[in-house]
Amino acid sequence: MFFKTLSGRFLLLTIIFVMVAEVFIFVPSVARFRVEYLQQRLELAQLASLALLATPDDMVTPELANELLANAEVLNIVLRRNEMRELILSNPMVEPVSATYDLRDAGPFELIKDAMIALFNNRDEVIRIIGRPVKGAGIEIETTLEIMPLRYAMLEYGRNIFLISLLISVFSSAMLFIAVRRLMVRPIRKLVQNMMDYQQSPEDATRVIKPENRVIELRAAEDTLLDLQTQLTGSLKQKERLAQLGEAVAKISHDLRNILTTTQLLADRIETSTDPTVARIAPKLVSSVDRAINLCEQTLTYGKAEEAPPRPELFLLAGLVEEITDNENLHDDAEKISLRCDFQPGFELSADREQMFRVLGNLMRNARQVMETMPNGGEICIRANHTPSGVQLYVCDTGPGLPEAAKTKLFQPFQGSVRKGGTGLGLAIAAELVRGHGGNLELAETSSEGTCFRIFLPQKH
Repeated sequence: MFFKTLSGRFLLLTIIFVMVAEVFIFVPSVARFRVEYLQQRLELAQLASLALLATPDDMVTPELANELLANAEVLNIVLRRNEMRELILSNPMVEPVSATYDLRDAGPFELIKDAMIALFNNRDEVIRIIGRPVKGAGIEIETTLEIMPLRYAMLEYGRNIFLISLLISVFSSAMLFIAVRRLMVRPIRKLVQNMMDYQQSPEDATRVIKPENRVIELRAAEDTLLDLQTQLTGSLKQKERLAQLGEAVAKISHDLRNILTTTQLLADRIETSTDPTVARIAPKLVSSVDRAINLCEQTLTYGKAEEAPPRPELFLLAGLVEEITDNENLHDDAEKISLRCDFQPGFELSADREQMFRVLGNLMRNARQVMETMPNGGEICIRANHTPSGVQLYVCDTGPGLPEAAKTKLFQPFQGSVRKGGTGLGLAIAAELVRGHGGNLELAETSSEGTCFRIFLPQKH
C-alpha cells in the first residue's frame, strides 16, 4: 500500500536508479581492480628478477627462488631485455596455461570483458600476463599465475564496493525522500486536505484555500483552486439566499391561504344575505378572496426561511384549542366532525402561543380535511399530559390513516402531502416550529382506524 503513494513510488524509483548507477560504477571499478592486481604482480615479479640479476652469477638457491616467487604470488618470471627473452625464475607448473592477457594495448571494453570472465570463472586455471616493466627496466615482462587468488580478491573487492554502494544508495534515497516529501508531497497533501475540507462545507468561506506555496507550479494550482472555490462559494450563497426567499414566500403563502380560506367561508355566508347592499358587495368580496387564494397557491415555491425564535408564555391550552376551533369552523361541522379535548380545563402550557396556534392549527386542519371526504365524518381528539421532562400533546383523528409512501417524506416540504392539491408544507412548518422550542413532532401511529401525531415540548420548572 505504501508504494502506491507518491512518496512510496518516488522512494522506490530513487533506490532503483541509484542502484543502476552503482552498477555502472561497479563494473568499471572491478575491471580497474583486476588491472591493478595484475600490474602489482608484474611489479613484484620485476623486483624478484632484479634481485636475481644483482647476484654475481645470476644464480640463487632454490629456497630463495621459491621465496621470491611466493612473495610475488606468481609461478614463473620471463624478462625480455636487449631483444633477448630470458626465463628468470620458475616453478614446476602442473596445469597448462589456459589464457594469455596482454596489458600493454588492451582497451577499456576488453578489460571489462576479461574482468567479468575472471569474476565468474570458477575453474582452477593458470593464466599468462604480459606487461611493460616499470622505470624502463627491460622491454617486456611476462609471468604466469593461478586465477583463483585473483578471483577471490575480486570477489572481496566487489563485496566491499557493493556494501559501500548500498550504504550510499540508502543514504541518498533517504535524503531525497525527505526532501521531496517536504518540498512536494507535503504541499500536495495540504492542497488535497483543503479540497476535502472544503467539500464538506463549500458554503463556508473560512474553508477557502489561502495560497502560500513558493513553488511556481503548486502556487499556480493553489491560485486556480482559490478562484474556483471563491466562485463556487459565492454561487452557493446566492442560491441559498434565493432559496430562503422562496421558502419564506411559500410559508407566508401557505398560512395566508389558510386564513383566506376562512375568510372565503365567511364571505359565502354573507353572499346569502337579503340585504341589498350586502348582496351587491358580496360577489366582489368573494371574487377578491378567490383571487388571493389562487395567488397564494401559485407562489408556493421551494426555498428556506428561518422562523423567529419562540417567545414562551404561560397560557391555557383549552383557550388555544377553542380559538383554533373557531378559526377552522369546526363548530359548524359538528354533525360530521367532532372535537374532543382529553385534558383538564386548567391545563397550562409554556410556549410561544402564536407558534403553537400554527402548529395545532395545521394538524387539526389536516385531520379535518381528510375526514371531510369520509361519508360518516370523524372525530379529532386533543390529549395532553405532563411528564418529568416536559409536556406531551397528541392530535389524533379517526381518518383512514396515511399511505406507506407518505410516511418517509411526511415532514419534507412539497413532498409529504397525502391530499390532492396539498403542498405538504403544513407538517413541515409545524415540525420546524416545534424544533424551535427544543422539542420534536413525530408520527405516533397510523392505521385504518386513524392517525395520531405526538408533540413533545420541554418545560422549564
